[in-house]
Amino acid sequence: MLAFIVGVVIVVIGLAVSIGLHEIGHLVPAKLFGVKVTQYMIGFGPTLWSKRRGETEYGVKAVPLGGYIAMIGMFPPARGARAQEDSTGFFRGLVQDARDSSADSITPGDEGRAFYRLPVWKRMIIMFGGPLMNLVLAIVLFAVLLMGFGVAQPSTTIGSVSACALPATSERQTCEPGDPEAPGAAAGIRPGDRIVSVAGEPIESWNESTLLIREHPDEPVEMVVERDGDEVALTVTPMLSERYVTDENGAIVTDAAGEPVTTQAGFVGISPASVTVQQPVTAVLPAVGENVSAVAGIILNLPQRIVDVANAAFGPEERDPNGPMSVVGVGRLAGEIASLDEIPLASKAAGIVGMLGSLNIALFVFNLIPLLPLDGGHIAGALWEAIRRGIAKVFRRPDPGPVDLAKLMPLTLAVVVIFGGLSALLIYADIVKPVQLF
Repeated sequence: MLAFIVGVVIVVIGLAVSIGLHEIGHLVPAKLFGVKVTQYMIGFGPTLWSKRRGETEYGVKAVPLGGYIAMIGMFPPARGARAQEDSTGFFRGLVQDARDSSADSITPGDEGRAFYRLPVWKRMIIMFGGPLMNLVLAIVLFAVLLMGFGVAQPSTTIGSVSACALPATSERQTCEPGDPEAPGAAAGIRPGDRIVSVAGEPIESWNESTLLIREHPDEPVEMVVERDGDEVALTVTPMLSERYVTDENGAIVTDAAGEPVTTQAGFVGISPASVTVQQPVTAVLPAVGENVSAVAGIILNLPQRIVDVANAAFGPEERDPNGPMSVVGVGRLAGEIASLDEIPLASKAAGIVGMLGSLNIALFVFNLIPLLPLDGGHIAGALWEAIRRGIAKVFRRPDPGPVDLAKLMPLTLAVVVIFGGLSALLIYADIVKPVQLF
């Protein structure tokens, strides 16, 4: 239990640091560009601690699920006749409240330091600075994971030998009377043997041996293994068996309906021992890119993913290990990793570092969604303003001025409500039907 709690605490601290660095990514360029920042806060809800330095209050709040910096003048005032619009009605009231709050944040003498007065490119730098910090932190964490801890890869050493032959598609994991003996066990292959050659072909990787075995079903194959420093010649006859088709990364291939693809191939019943191999620096960015692509895929398919989570939470289905999780689920997985007795401390640390790296990738991608109140919404608004002003300049029209993002407050409220509901569903699912990785 203590190890579980330690794992959860590490992830909570890592999340708080990630959020803090995200907000620093906004804070630093905002101050460099002269915007007045009144607050820098980690978390939401009641303030647990705060201290004012200069014009900015720095603090920590009770709920560590986000953070913010408060910049004056986030929204421009309404122009012309719009300034006299009737503000009655719920949605108009939201718009007017946003404008009033923005105007009230500007104290006399600070009018030139309002956020909306900055050039478009400066506003984009400020808003992109937060996600960029998460991306940089993810790169650092993946560099530590890949270059420091390394990655577990199958070796040519045999880790285990099956006693019986079970189809890959069978849900049964244990041998029962009447099951045929696995060809590897029948040939005298032992755990710890290192494969030297198969069918006369030298073996440099586990995949090479697997391909040769699959190509010789029901045929005697000469296999040379190294055992206790000596080479031992064995004869094994792979059994014709139905196996899952895997890609170059070892993942099971699925068809258009999402069902696993199977094929008939030779089967021996041996599995490799893993070795940890430190990766070169050139492996870091591709790994980060793969994670970015995976998270983007989850977000693009979020409606179906959420339906799957709901079906699992309120039905008999199992959770998808590659589906979305809340911070509750992430913390639980970290606790499980930390409490596993079967793996060494270095592997536990590597698992948590990888989890924090993936968490920062998720923060990077999620915050770039072009919807308010996310950073991507402000970036999209600034881009639209640049396009409008560019078109006006080309056609020699009057400057249309800054985009009035306050008009999007009703949509922003809808986004907040939807995200709040999704968060509640994920937290509930992570409690009653958590993702099972072990």
